[in-house]
Amino acid sequence: MDPSHFVQINTGSPEPIYRQLIEQVRRRVAAGQLRAGDEIPSVRELAQALAVHPMTISKAYSMLEMEGLLERRRGLSMVVAAQHQRAQPAADRAELLRPTLEKAAAEAHQLGLPKAQALQLFKTILEEAP
Repeated sequence: MDPSHFVQINTGSPEPIYRQLIEQVRRRVAAGQLRAGDEIPSVRELAQALAVHPMTISKAYSMLEMEGLLERRRGLSMVVAAQHQRAQPAADRAELLRPTLEKAAAEAHQLGLPKAQALQLFKTILEEAP
C-alpha cells in the first residue's frame, strides 16, 4: 500500500495527528476499504510520507492493535486483524460519522446558519469529495 495515500492528516486541526490516524483507519476498516490481512504501511514509511515523528505513528498503531483492529506480525508488516473480513453494516458506519456531524451542527448553530444552508453546504462537500 502506498503510504502517501493511506491516510491524510490536517496539521491545522485541533485534533492530534495520532487521533486523526486512528479515526481514519477505523473508518476505512468499517467501510471495507481495508480488510483482514491487508498490510498497512510501516511506521517508518508512513512517518516519512506524512512528515511526522515516527512515535506519532507508532502510538496510533499501538492503540489500534490494543482495540483489535490491527495485528502485529513479528518481522513483517502489521495487518488488519482477522475478524474484519467485510464492511460493517451501513447503520454502524453512520454511527461513526455521528460525532463529526454533531460537532458540525453545533458550529452551524454557533454561526447562526440556517439549517437549509448548512445542509446544502454538506451536500456540496459530499459531491466534491473524491
